[in-house]
Amino acid sequence: MSKPENLVTTPYDPRPFFDEMFMNAYSVRPHYQSTFLQFMSMKTGNLNKRQTATMKRMMEEGITFTLYSPDQTEALERTLPFDPIPRIIPQEEWIKLERGLKQRVKALNMFLKDIYHEQSILKDGIIPRKMVLSNCYFRPEMMRLSIPNDVYVTASGIDLIRDEQGEYFVLEDNLRSPSGFSYLYKSRSIMTHLFPELVFSHSIQDIEHSLNVFLTALRKLSPSGKSDPVIGLLTPGCYNSAYFEHTFLAQQMGLELVEGHDLVVIDHKVYIRGIKGLRQIDVLYRRIDDDFLDPLAFDPNSMLGVAGIMNAYRAGNINIVNAPGTGVADDKAIYAYVPDMIRYYLNEEPILNNVPTYILSRPDERAHVLEHLHEMVVKETSLSGGYGMLIGPTASESEIADFRLKILANPDRYIAQPTIQLSRAPVMIDGQMAARHIDLRAFVIAGEDIQVIPGGLTRVALKEGSLVVNSSQGGGCKDTWVVR
Repeated sequence: MSKPENLVTTPYDPRPFFDEMFMNAYSVRPHYQSTFLQFMSMKTGNLNKRQTATMKRMMEEGITFTLYSPDQTEALERTLPFDPIPRIIPQEEWIKLERGLKQRVKALNMFLKDIYHEQSILKDGIIPRKMVLSNCYFRPEMMRLSIPNDVYVTASGIDLIRDEQGEYFVLEDNLRSPSGFSYLYKSRSIMTHLFPELVFSHSIQDIEHSLNVFLTALRKLSPSGKSDPVIGLLTPGCYNSAYFEHTFLAQQMGLELVEGHDLVVIDHKVYIRGIKGLRQIDVLYRRIDDDFLDPLAFDPNSMLGVAGIMNAYRAGNINIVNAPGTGVADDKAIYAYVPDMIRYYLNEEPILNNVPTYILSRPDERAHVLEHLHEMVVKETSLSGGYGMLIGPTASESEIADFRLKILANPDRYIAQPTIQLSRAPVMIDGQMAARHIDLRAFVIAGEDIQVIPGGLTRVALKEGSLVVNSSQGGGCKDTWVVR
């Protein structure tokens, strides 16, 4: 491909990584041709002006994320950095991803039902019993408790990456209260308003209807059977890092946005306090962790939850989404067994592969990892958001030595994976295209059936060379298009 006259960038050489847009320095992948040429025709000043308008719009709409750091005395609230160059996925590629995601979430729900009832997968030795029953997220309070439609995980965020050959892998499953839904919708809204010529020149699968899919799933999971159940979204409050998302989803889906002190349990039923009195709530989409949900059942010091809500849940008078105890299925050690779950419950081969994973409680695997720490990514099994990680190739000798001691002291708490060089995509920096590593958080909604929101949220590691894309670690995002 010849070099365009009005180039606003010197295209980078994508090697040795897989690049979403470029096959080589001057060869653009077919599904990106139109987008590339449209960006090349834009003047640098115009691009900078649009990026400035983007950040202003995000600030005005309160599209923020709170960063926490042990080095800071106060949390830092900031707008989520947004890149205007979309990530484009061809429809034929998306169809395979969609099938694989549905398969995975179906198996994970079956696993959760099993371990809280018959525990067949443990009896048959597919997964070590100790790994499940001693897991900090396993909740004995959920044993033998019936769940509407057997849906333990209604909303999940499955993180996908691509390796150097462009093959997709599942990096991790986020099943407790995954964040990012709001940024998915806001990214599309921003692109539509500030880059309409780009959006309307492509045939992009719609995502707006997915909010109705989510709302319908919540309604169908009501234990009351009412045609119009009362649904609440339980938030920890305005100081939570994802509070913008909580308010956005409540507004867009017509949910009652509530904090723990807004709710009361009477006769094993949960009510919302209001100026007109009490109103019974049927479904609670909670965005707080299990520990804080009910001080009578879990952490007695919690001020965020609702005393007695687990009794109401056991009585069948309210459904809690996602169900308590789902965290055991997104533990990073349990993750290694998801392909076995798919084979066990569905009698199918996994459509999407896991990243190869070492279980450090196994002596031989631990020994191998300790010899190759400088090549590995090590993760604490119960943490998320980019916390508790060692990225060996970029870590200092002292950081590697510290992690070695942590692993030796508590090997059960860690897993390790070979470092996969995430695929890259161009981002716009000062009117120039620059390569940054990305991943994809795909959102799956399970109700009467399982549906995947087309595209998901592409997260960007804004620091050059970094493999950490998490918003909590300073990453950004870009709109993701599934094109027909």
